[in-house]
Amino acid sequence: MSENGRLAGKVALITGAAQGLGEAIARNFAHHGATVIVADIQVEKGEAVVRDIGGQAMFSPLNVRDIAEWENAISAITNRHGGLDILVNNAGGGAGGRIDTETPEQHMFIVTLNLTGVWSGIRSAIPAMVSRGGGSIVNISSIDGLVGVSGLSTYTATKFAVTGLTRSLALELGDRGIRVNSVHPGIIDNERVRSTLPEVLVRLNRAVARQPIPRMGRPEEIANAVLFFASDESSYCTGTSLVVDGGHIAGPYRDPT
Repeated sequence: MSENGRLAGKVALITGAAQGLGEAIARNFAHHGATVIVADIQVEKGEAVVRDIGGQAMFSPLNVRDIAEWENAISAITNRHGGLDILVNNAGGGAGGRIDTETPEQHMFIVTLNLTGVWSGIRSAIPAMVSRGGGSIVNISSIDGLVGVSGLSTYTATKFAVTGLTRSLALELGDRGIRVNSVHPGIIDNERVRSTLPEVLVRLNRAVARQPIPRMGRPEEIANAVLFFASDESSYCTGTSLVVDGGHIAGPYRDPT
């Protein structure tokens, strides 16, 4: 762990950090000097990531859908580290399906995971950030939080909601020294994508082939965007969105030939 990195002296909590994008963010933060809290419901994977990171990294079992678990996690971090400087709301997900095939239970699970989980985390973290003189909150939304997607209505609605929550709370929390920004990944090469149905993977590969940058993104490319918002280099940025999607939503593709 670097003592002179871009996040030296910072305490950072990343949700969904036992694998995939969250793990990449946690490792990147640790590389740049942060004390990292890997939060996830996957205990064994999370603890393995912490052991590999080493240093002052710690694992926090956390179901982001449960506000009591959020409060317990933040309390433990405050007792151990004196507060919190960075919160990355990365945990989330959601299956596809048309609205008439999605059940109310599936709908509410995605809502509580992708929206209520973010709301609960921010609400719980505010006192721990204020005690440190402020902080940076980075919400992982999606390009689906900026454009509509057929067959993903609930997921898309929650990601739009995260975008709106980001901008509203940037206004609300600015006077307490807390910045709130969002990162919007496109199609990223990770475990979730690689394990998807073959026919879905074919569609994803076809979509990225039409992008200005014709490939899937890498987790570390998203992690670097999150690093910018987490660091003091973005000290004049709040309420804004950074799209990292290879140009996917820049506009409709037209073959120039």
